[in-house]
Amino acid sequence: MATASRAARAGGTLLREKLGTDIGVRSKDVRSNLVTEADTQSEALIRRMIANEFPADALLGEETGASGNSELARWIVDPLDGTTNYSHGYRCFCVSIAFEMAGVVELGVIYDPMAGEEYCARRGHGASCNGEPIRVSVQDDLRDTLLVTGFPAHRVDDPVGNLRPFAEFMAKAQAIRRDGSAALDLCYVAGGRLDGFWEPGLHAWDIAAGALIVEEAGGRVSDYSGRQAQLDAGEIVASNGKVHEAMLAVLRPYAGGA
Repeated sequence: MATASRAARAGGTLLREKLGTDIGVRSKDVRSNLVTEADTQSEALIRRMIANEFPADALLGEETGASGNSELARWIVDPLDGTTNYSHGYRCFCVSIAFEMAGVVELGVIYDPMAGEEYCARRGHGASCNGEPIRVSVQDDLRDTLLVTGFPAHRVDDPVGNLRPFAEFMAKAQAIRRDGSAALDLCYVAGGRLDGFWEPGLHAWDIAAGALIVEEAGGRVSDYSGRQAQLDAGEIVASNGKVHEAMLAVLRPYAGGA
């Protein structure tokens, strides 16, 4: 946990210092999927810090992929979640680091360098923000919820399937936000600022730390069918638990990208 915290803060500090400078923005596979020099520099810094402490562990990073041969211990790193926000100077982005042992995420750290907020969770030991325990909200009626979602990077000729559940939730919830950082969305659910989150098209580095933080804060995380969420499945639903079934009633028809 100490290593994850130091690495997340170091990466976040780098991002904060480079915000607003020439960060070399470019597209990856599609025009809306961005990467900057800050992404790669943050990941390189985090990789070095983790390797110095745990050289035998494997690591999966968004920008440089998988490394290491350990079949038990793996770090999962998103060095900049919210790259599009970052590239525009919109201050909603973070660093996310999770540690997985034998296929089970055991701890997660997410650091928001602009708000100075560090969210942490260790399996079985609860979740916190800047050292203070956090809990999910107690809202039990979908009509009174503040929900959040995101839209995956896509080709301009592809339909954006999340528009359909988005429209349904617009009619059923109090309000919906679209912040552009899945990791921070999960933290806000864990801390009770938001009541629920859903999004398709995600990757392990987007959700590994945040999903554990939600669960350790008393919330529920699943796929659109209500089964245990898999890191590489793409879709995720996270909530305070009390409105989870109501959210699944909307999302089940879209399970598996339907």
